[in-house]
Amino acid sequence: MARRSFPPRALSALLTFPLIPCMTAAQADEAPAHLEQVTVTAKGYASDALETPAATVSVEREDIQRRNANNVGEALRGLPGLAVASDGAQGQNPVIRGLKKESVVLLVDGMRLNSAQPAGAIASFMSLGLADRVEVVKGPSSVLYGTGALGGTINVLLPQARFEPGTAFDLAAGYDSASRDSRGTAVMNTSAGDHALMAGASLARIGDYESPDGKVARTGYDSDSYIGQYRYRLDNHQQLRLSLQQHTDEDVWFPGSTKPHPSLAVDSTTVHSPKTQRRLTEVGYSRQGSGDAPLNMDVRIYRQEMQRQIFSWAEPLNRNIAGTRVSFDTDGLDAKADWLVHPQHLLSFGVNSWQMQASPERYLASPTPLSPLVRNDPFQDARIEALGFYVQDDMQFGALNVLAGLRHDTVKGSAAAMANPTGPGTLTSGLDRSDSAVSGSLGAIYQITPLLRPYANVARGFRAGEMRERYESSPRGDGYYYVGNPQIKPEMADQLELGLKGANEHLSYTVAAYRTRISDYITGRVTGAVHSSGAPIKATENIGSVTLTGLEAEARWQAAPGQWLSVAYSLVRGDNDDLDEPLFQMPADELSLGWEGRIAAGWTADTTVRFVQKQDRVATVFSNGSENVTPGFTTADIGATWRYAKDQSLRMAVKNLADKAYHEHLTEGVSGQEIKAPGRSVALTWQGSF
Repeated sequence: MARRSFPPRALSALLTFPLIPCMTAAQADEAPAHLEQVTVTAKGYASDALETPAATVSVEREDIQRRNANNVGEALRGLPGLAVASDGAQGQNPVIRGLKKESVVLLVDGMRLNSAQPAGAIASFMSLGLADRVEVVKGPSSVLYGTGALGGTINVLLPQARFEPGTAFDLAAGYDSASRDSRGTAVMNTSAGDHALMAGASLARIGDYESPDGKVARTGYDSDSYIGQYRYRLDNHQQLRLSLQQHTDEDVWFPGSTKPHPSLAVDSTTVHSPKTQRRLTEVGYSRQGSGDAPLNMDVRIYRQEMQRQIFSWAEPLNRNIAGTRVSFDTDGLDAKADWLVHPQHLLSFGVNSWQMQASPERYLASPTPLSPLVRNDPFQDARIEALGFYVQDDMQFGALNVLAGLRHDTVKGSAAAMANPTGPGTLTSGLDRSDSAVSGSLGAIYQITPLLRPYANVARGFRAGEMRERYESSPRGDGYYYVGNPQIKPEMADQLELGLKGANEHLSYTVAAYRTRISDYITGRVTGAVHSSGAPIKATENIGSVTLTGLEAEARWQAAPGQWLSVAYSLVRGDNDDLDEPLFQMPADELSLGWEGRIAAGWTADTTVRFVQKQDRVATVFSNGSENVTPGFTTADIGATWRYAKDQSLRMAVKNLADKAYHEHLTEGVSGQEIKAPGRSVALTWQGSF
């Protein structure tokens, strides 16, 4: 029996067909429910999501524009199994199945966005205005992506240079009344002979947004993003490419970080970033195989620089009392191949190697907040080196698809010196640690009928300590003084997932239930001690284990010609097994109901209602009372799209229609004083291709 999804055909589908859950309202009256759902992140190459024994989500370009999303967190909020941890308008960290930040691997075009995360969201280091799509693999995915992929993997796919004769432009512009933001995006593709060039830019000017309680100060910022790619076709099977990316955010504040300060003269502090910037250069080679047993290859080397400025502002003093400038620089090599060794066996294998290094420059007002800023670096010449090898077999046995993978990783941490967290001077010994880990996954999906495809998978992932957890001892935004631990052990996660998928021309759905146990969980434990600065101390430690269980589901149904109903549900329960209490900062249960359909010639409309339950399962012992109950809330969004030409559309939407005052449970801030989400706003979006 021939396979139903080979890479060449699936890659063509990737460029041609949108996914069912992310179909725009403008397409709703003309597109069937069952299209070939393609994802490139779940298996490492383009494959049909209905033949993948794992839970995945994809958000297409038009849906990103429809949501008026400025960052990855905003694009994914409300989707099954996904949530957002927020410390400001720019700092929207995606959360997958209750795991966030260091437990989620973020990729851009398959390359890791390596960086420590003192504040804000590393996912904001790229412009969503330029993204073609965002793909999410939920659950441990270390087999393909190595350390950190416990909760899952998020891959932002940007436009690629195409060998299509002539020149084409994709343009978009948007406005949102809540923040009076304006944004514009332009992408150009041109090709002649064996040469193809793509260039794009996306600019946004975002003001302080309005909540139902008034303006939320310091939530505005400026964002500029530029991309470019050149491809040279050696022959019909081989290509060379050069890719350049740059993203800059300026004047970013994190109001969720505002905390009381022990000094009466300071009163409180707020973290802000005058400038953050990401630069990436990639050189790659690809080969498309042919014949009965094609071998496809892709090799890339890249350098990525994540430059961050993080300052602590004391309002009464009208000055910074702390500041850090740092560049997290990563040099990487990825080489992978997939080989159709047999009509029923697609074997893939690869190697990933990267090294991230940093030497932060930190300045502190010492011994009092009124003192001049004095250089006091947290660590010097720190490095994280990772090397991983993997093999994966994608097997087809009639209606049964089996996916098995195995990976070995070595992660090394080292530093020349780190500040002594308990006294003066620096530490220069005991700073090196090397860990090895084996990750694996085994999944199977069986097609009983197109609408009934049960699947199961077991997966193991791991996460080695990141640079700040190992080497930085410093005050953090939650008011605690964190003590680094160079000998922190890696976390290991084991997941069992059971699910159902199915689709035909009228209905598509997915259901997944899972249980994940993480051992040697890395966290900051409240010690009860107080640092000389007056801040209470949290020690970076491994605790025994935590357990997460959850259920997520979504469905889309054609209730009448051109009329579609949708539903999505998420539930996650986290338990701190050592303390026998709820795990700290778990998303609340959530239900979404939606409708989209044709209302007149060229016009479609849509509405989405979110029901978020009260979150009263909060940590009390672990958090030392810093996590509070969050009330439930309901919000509604409505919109209408006018497709007045084949490749042009205009959309108007009203978000938070009832002007509901609320905050998500994972909003950072002093307990009971978290910043409110934006209130009612009118959003206008125009898109066009020429």
